[in-house]
Amino acid sequence: MAVPAFAQIDFSGTWTPLYHEDQPERIPGPELGDYLGLPINDAARLRAESWNSSRLTLQEHQCRVHISPYIYRGPLELRIWQEKDPETQQVVAIKNFISTFEQTRTVWMDGRAHPPAYAAHTWMGFSTGKWEGNILTVYTTHIKTGWIRRNGVPESDRATLTEHFIVHDNYLTHVSIITDPTYLTEPLIKSQNFVLDPGWQGTWIWPCEYVEEVTNRPKGAVPNYLPGANPFMHEFSDRWHLPAAAVQGGAATTLPEYRAKLKDAAAMVAKPVSLNSPIPRAASTHDLPDDGRIHLLPVQGNIYMLASASGNTTVQVGSQGILLVDAQPASLSAQVLEALAKLSSKPIRYLINTSADPTHTGGNDDLRRAGVQVFAGPGARALSDAADGAAIIAHENVLNRMSAPTGSQSPTPTGNWPTDTFAGDVKEIFFNGESLKVLHQPAASSDGDSLVYFRRSDVISAGNLFSTVSYPLIDIEKGGSFQGVIDGLNRMLDLAVPEHEQEGGTMIIPGRGRLCDEADLVEYRDMLQIIKDRIEAMMKMKMTLAQVKSARPTLDYDPLYGAQTGSWTTDMFVEAAYKSLSPK
Repeated sequence: MAVPAFAQIDFSGTWTPLYHEDQPERIPGPELGDYLGLPINDAARLRAESWNSSRLTLQEHQCRVHISPYIYRGPLELRIWQEKDPETQQVVAIKNFISTFEQTRTVWMDGRAHPPAYAAHTWMGFSTGKWEGNILTVYTTHIKTGWIRRNGVPESDRATLTEHFIVHDNYLTHVSIITDPTYLTEPLIKSQNFVLDPGWQGTWIWPCEYVEEVTNRPKGAVPNYLPGANPFMHEFSDRWHLPAAAVQGGAATTLPEYRAKLKDAAAMVAKPVSLNSPIPRAASTHDLPDDGRIHLLPVQGNIYMLASASGNTTVQVGSQGILLVDAQPASLSAQVLEALAKLSSKPIRYLINTSADPTHTGGNDDLRRAGVQVFAGPGARALSDAADGAAIIAHENVLNRMSAPTGSQSPTPTGNWPTDTFAGDVKEIFFNGESLKVLHQPAASSDGDSLVYFRRSDVISAGNLFSTVSYPLIDIEKGGSFQGVIDGLNRMLDLAVPEHEQEGGTMIIPGRGRLCDEADLVEYRDMLQIIKDRIEAMMKMKMTLAQVKSARPTLDYDPLYGAQTGSWTTDMFVEAAYKSLSPK
């Protein structure tokens, strides 16, 4: 049981920020190309230089808000209060209402644990606090992608935040320490001050609804600047006569010793982003546990997610039984059945395969045999006596890939094959009081990909089209294409409807990785469209595949999705993308 903690001090009240520090960054906003004082790496620098503020005119970006590591630096009123246990009067949580975008943040003080790695992320993240003397120290995880500086410098969803709230009389000092293994080479420490303002009675109501700000824009277009093509990168350094190399940021530029280097004329020139030394994939406390286990996570409605390092299985439970989207590898089938037994005593009725990928179909036979068909045909005996097990549903191309229609040796055992296929764009199912749409996405990861939309629960099971831990698989030999994957992501964006502040609402279960919502899906779609724009620009310059690989069009996203070893490397992804985008 979590135990509430007694507060050392009570700094409840309304606090107004003081802007004597970093005022240009915090109020009017930082200038483009100003990365002064930031210990960023080349990946962050390239991503920032690619930033085009027109991206905020996209409907799916218009209602996004700032993340907890950044929001305290803007124009806001900060209201703080305590929530206490009614029986013991111990403090269970300290609440923050941040008037900017009317965001409420909870700092749990009762000793509860942070959510698992595969849980959803939010703008505010998940925060726990403890008293260190009269200083409130807060640790936050599960934060969405946001800004380190809102001129394009990114903060990844692998970042964690440590804060110290320090009160002296009527003044509150807030110290934030951001650790981001993706884009920072060392922790970034910032501070901001507030003064108690007991007379402030206002608020900031922000009922955002997106509109079409730019008409006739091609569907799926993502405004960005190609590497080296951003015309605004030198305005800041030229206006203030600052060394071009210094304003590009980096840990070395934050130290006093850097002044001595400025005497060297060469140091006055901006250095291009280094493409030679690889940026390894960032390790994180949020990496999925590679422990060979199945982990169960409630999603919403009657939908659950079974997560493993191999991938995710979507589970729908109800009075009619269990419906699954994708099996785990056969080695995990026993654990899947064990997890299902915790959710329902009903049998498995349906198993939907979103592709022929072995990580999605390896346990088909085990799960099918453990289930019972809803309908076994004319004259069938009781459902409990049905011998064929649960129905396995997939697009007909999945069966074609798993079987041997030409008489050659079958690549998979017959027990793993789909038992019910569809040939068109959609397969509709009504089960457990809920309508489902199995939507075929042609020429995506392969020619048999589907996504599944649970309409009442408002959950999308994305299959191979979406992953939070890797670039998408593009199997050209099996009919896959780069554009097809992007089309599938845009199709899901059309289905998804976010709740307040571009958060929650439709939840999305990726093929691999943590639970997501539309905002996370947008980041992935934007990433792929930007990489596509870069590769197509290189192809127009007649660059060969080897030259494109050397130019590293994925550099700023490699710490998140890249891999140098394994079954699907960054090199393989770039090659598949290049071949897919090449004229036939």
